[in-house]
Amino acid sequence: MIYYLKKFWKRNLTVIVIQLVTYALISLQSLIQMQTFQSLIELDFRRMLIFTGISLTGWGVICLMQVFGGISVSKAIWAMNGQIRRDISATLLSKGRQDYHAQDTGEYLSWLTSGVERIENSAWDSFFGLTAYICMALTAMVTLFSVHWSLLPMSLVNALVLLLLPRLFTKKMQHLGDVCAREQAAATGKLKELLGGFDVLCFFGRRSLFLQGISHASDQIEKPRYEQSRGQAVIASGIIGYAKSLTGVGPTLLVAFLSIKGIILQAALAGTGNLFSSVSNGFEGIASLRLSIAASKAYFDRIQIHADGSGEHSGLSAVPPVQDAITLKDVSFRYETKPVLTNVSLRFENGKKYALTGPSGGGKSTLLKLLLGWLSDYDGTICFDGRNIKDFTPEQLQDQMSYIEQDVFLFNISIRDNITLGEKFSEAQMDKALRESALEGDLPGFENGLDTIVGENGSNLSGGQKQRVAIARALIYNRSILLVDEGTSALDQRNADIVEESLLANPELTLILVSHHLSEERKAKFDQVYDLGSKAVQA
Repeated sequence: MIYYLKKFWKRNLTVIVIQLVTYALISLQSLIQMQTFQSLIELDFRRMLIFTGISLTGWGVICLMQVFGGISVSKAIWAMNGQIRRDISATLLSKGRQDYHAQDTGEYLSWLTSGVERIENSAWDSFFGLTAYICMALTAMVTLFSVHWSLLPMSLVNALVLLLLPRLFTKKMQHLGDVCAREQAAATGKLKELLGGFDVLCFFGRRSLFLQGISHASDQIEKPRYEQSRGQAVIASGIIGYAKSLTGVGPTLLVAFLSIKGIILQAALAGTGNLFSSVSNGFEGIASLRLSIAASKAYFDRIQIHADGSGEHSGLSAVPPVQDAITLKDVSFRYETKPVLTNVSLRFENGKKYALTGPSGGGKSTLLKLLLGWLSDYDGTICFDGRNIKDFTPEQLQDQMSYIEQDVFLFNISIRDNITLGEKFSEAQMDKALRESALEGDLPGFENGLDTIVGENGSNLSGGQKQRVAIARALIYNRSILLVDEGTSALDQRNADIVEESLLANPELTLILVSHHLSEERKAKFDQVYDLGSKAVQA
């Protein structure tokens, strides 16, 4: 939290200055009120009208300051929330692929939405409320001192009691905040899963399970929030509120005594009550909001602060393009207790075309993920031109590789943007990618051609069209190594042949293609076919 306050200190300082001036004017209004009532007691109506006019003008200025203050707070929160989301994004980018997929995306969604909302409610709103209460109490105490010095120590004693009392409950509120953050993140994941499985539940007549799941997730979100709010209400409104009532007795008696003795204005009974209330309310608010800020700690703990605001691996040299070959020697891999690859030794020479075949579950897709650097806990060695790939990050490896998988993901943007992903390519490069991916023939059927919006995860396209978009995306980036995991499975034979022929005909491309079913005719088109079910590669 301190990091964000320091980063945006200029915005926050502006808010605090506005708050300080606003509450100074409000405290000054109490002095004006005393003079107004004193004029009434002394039957000096002209003086009373003058102070009334000053008071009305003052309240107009105060209202303007409050407008400016509200706008300044909103801008500051906008900036800090944006930075938090950028830092969460950087945290996600800094994760390895396995680490990233170890948690459900619903939890990450919770971080970026309800998590930021909770930070805003518990931290930012509380921080600016805290500074407002400090300004309120400070200006009220200065004003009380100007009335009579003895009123200041009385207000400080009251403030000390209200400030120290909440320390007894800080750990309790932190615990409730931790539970709330954990339960809400888990519930968001469940909601995402239910929404994703909507069609399955409806198809099998399990609509009641959908309703029950939503209801259970709702309870999981609301119950810890209720527990947190209840705890804060009991402490803030109950215990601290009653303490405030008890501490208000002394000041009232002191002001009455000073007024009767003629030490202060008789009308001070009217004005000082507001000032003492401001001190009490200020310190009560400070105490209460400290608990709220403590409860927000759990939401900040999940964010790793990156000094450059980025999760990118900066300053890393690119992997030199493969000149000779990619080699695997005695590579073994298992998922928990299940062996997938055992002592596999393979060689993929630069510019040649390879097919991987074998039974389902034989490790074909796993082998591609090993080459991409997505899986690191394997035995044996994998080298690019003799250099171990563990010397590089996955990002460095992927700089010269493209990957086409069977389950294509598309963003809800245009076909063009799904292919380029925001990069700039020439028309010639685009035409070549469209032609070699066999997507060119589909464009006349789209109302807006390349600018057609594909829908959520490509819902406006057929399965084959989605794969052709993914193939065009891989080709336009012109990486020297292309890994294809059943990337043409959804294509008809004609389009599959077009794609395959263009890939096989590219002399600069090292192609590694996974296929469950490869005819003898197609096998002959590759430089080498490795059967991962064969003892020749799995000793």
